[in-house]
Amino acid sequence: MPSLQPISPDALVELVSDLATDGPGRRIVAVDGADAAEPVALATAVADHVEASGRAASVVAMADFLRPASLRLEFGHADAESYRTIWFDHAAVRREVVDALRSKGQWLPRLWDPVRDRSFRDGPRTAAIDQVLVLAGPMVRSSGLVVDATVALIMSEGALRRRTPEGDLWTIPALLEDACSAPAPDIEVRYDHPERPAFRRTS
Repeated sequence: MPSLQPISPDALVELVSDLATDGPGRRIVAVDGADAAEPVALATAVADHVEASGRAASVVAMADFLRPASLRLEFGHADAESYRTIWFDHAAVRREVVDALRSKGQWLPRLWDPVRDRSFRDGPRTAAIDQVLVLAGPMVRSSGLVVDATVALIMSEGALRRRTPEGDLWTIPALLEDACSAPAPDIEVRYDHPERPAFRRTS
């Protein structure tokens, strides 16, 4: 496997942007990372960079596709296995984002508001002919979602513990287990120190 190469945060945005736009038509790239790695922040920077180059781009956050609390919390408020297997509504992401983009030329930006525990009631958005969607959040690689490219923000257990709020530390075992078993990404980013990342291409 290639060795890790240091890269600046700005250059990482450019690298992921190049991956996201490496092909014509509508594309979906996943940025897989624990909340501690702030994958949505990187995804947003990538989408902004892609748009600045003249191509339509938007972010879809997995946090906006959670299941209702009655399902997420069926086995308690701190069950790591539930977090890994039932918290995120991957079926809805597949239906309303991935498949809808490819078959209908549209996607749903958000589904479920976990604060109010009810639907956002957003309507579908119409995709440009060269639309790029950046799907960002934890454990995306193991979701079964078929995307065009994947980027994994990898953090060690120590980094996760440093950067995860105390109330969410119970999610770390699920995140570590998932990182070990998930399919290899196209680009692996070591992200213990987001200001000093390192990357390697795995495909």
